[in-house]
Amino acid sequence: MKNNDFVSIQSQIAAGSLTASKLVSDYLSAIEATKNLNIYLAVFTEEAKQRAKELDEKFANDPSSMGRLYGMIISIKDVICYKDHQVTGGSKILAGFESLYTATALQRLLDEDVIVIGRVNCDEFAMGSANENSAYGPTINAVGENRVPGGSSGASAVSVQANTCLASLGSDTGGSVRQPAAFCGLVGMKPTYGRISRYGLLAYASSFDQIGTITHSVSDAALLLEIMAGPDEYDSTASQAVVEKYSDLATEIAPKKIAYFKSAMNHPSMDAEIRTASLDFLEKLKKDGHEVVDLDFKLLDYLIPAYYVLTTAEASTNLSRYDGVRFGYRSPEVADLQDTYKKSRTEGFGTEVKRRILLGTFVLSSGYYDAYYGKAQKVRRLITEKTNKIFQSFDYIVMPVTPTVAWKIGDKTADPIAAYLADIYTVQANMTGIPAIALPLGVNQENMPFGIQLMSNRNTEHDLLNFAKSLHL
Repeated sequence: MKNNDFVSIQSQIAAGSLTASKLVSDYLSAIEATKNLNIYLAVFTEEAKQRAKELDEKFANDPSSMGRLYGMIISIKDVICYKDHQVTGGSKILAGFESLYTATALQRLLDEDVIVIGRVNCDEFAMGSANENSAYGPTINAVGENRVPGGSSGASAVSVQANTCLASLGSDTGGSVRQPAAFCGLVGMKPTYGRISRYGLLAYASSFDQIGTITHSVSDAALLLEIMAGPDEYDSTASQAVVEKYSDLATEIAPKKIAYFKSAMNHPSMDAEIRTASLDFLEKLKKDGHEVVDLDFKLLDYLIPAYYVLTTAEASTNLSRYDGVRFGYRSPEVADLQDTYKKSRTEGFGTEVKRRILLGTFVLSSGYYDAYYGKAQKVRRLITEKTNKIFQSFDYIVMPVTPTVAWKIGDKTADPIAAYLADIYTVQANMTGIPAIALPLGVNQENMPFGIQLMSNRNTEHDLLNFAKSLHL
């Protein structure tokens, strides 16, 4: 099925050649045909069919009554709450847990007649860059042989890549929407921190987490952001800034000032084909009349260490609620309360989550707090100040999304540090809270996709989306 642009879908529905029911049927067939990729943890078959039928009837009676997303079918990452549906964070410790409410971002989409076709796999509690850390097994990239899809929103990306839905909601803590999008040849959008409410998003690292989208097009990303964005009484960190009409994208863009980091382009971890394509992209920007300047960003190699100290510290605190007492998994063989905590958490959490909890607890512990957590916070402040200063003179920062294409499943399992370094180009946006978008740039000699990333100042999503759209990538 090639209905991978919402404008096209809407025009076909308006012409009477397509219905939501037909779309759901086609997507369900695609889900069945791609079971080997391990994308979906739950497919809402009957529910999606019934909702499509009701919406089609509503449209037949009064087309003007339809929401803006009538005809859009999405999947949701297994960290986003949906009332009366399970949400497990890809973890055994939440197996069987049903949410009592719907995330604000998802509810706003439902109010505009979106249809949710299923819940998709992810790295456990969004901790991972390959979708290999799920309690339900890895998801496989639809391109290449036995390749990872990226993480932690890897299955969200593959659900769109394999045309089992039009778009997917994911979460981005350090690149978890943008990196999978790049590995799967898609558009991944992470807005400004707080632009979309986090109410109903299972927490990993609260000062970094942000709901984002994976789509085929910039236009679809803009429309979804416009509907989800805005203040929320249930989330005090949600931005109060006015929501612009992000979906109203300009057709012409004035010349822009664009910065890039030579240290990033020449980083030793960078694949030669991605480096060449990224530099060619910068040359194209120059030919199109934009001013492109290379800057010295000496903090690049501090991004990953500071990010993992801070996020693991927050994860240690956030995941303390999963104790085997109130909800989720409880070990069946325990002697007392302390034994319940110990065994339930040991048996319920996977290896990577336990590694990050232990690291986070360590950096917060007495005697080490100042040496690690305190210093990492100072580094975060320095990175934010340096980034803000860049945006005083430049409109955008251009960066590769990843240093390599998707690797084969299992290749980096034994070396978690190697997997962590896959985030080297994406964590800056989360450390500083700025918006960023990943765009497909090309494929390598093995036909594996990779992307380019644009970052802009806080609350400038409209400009960022306009510029991204103008590139015609």
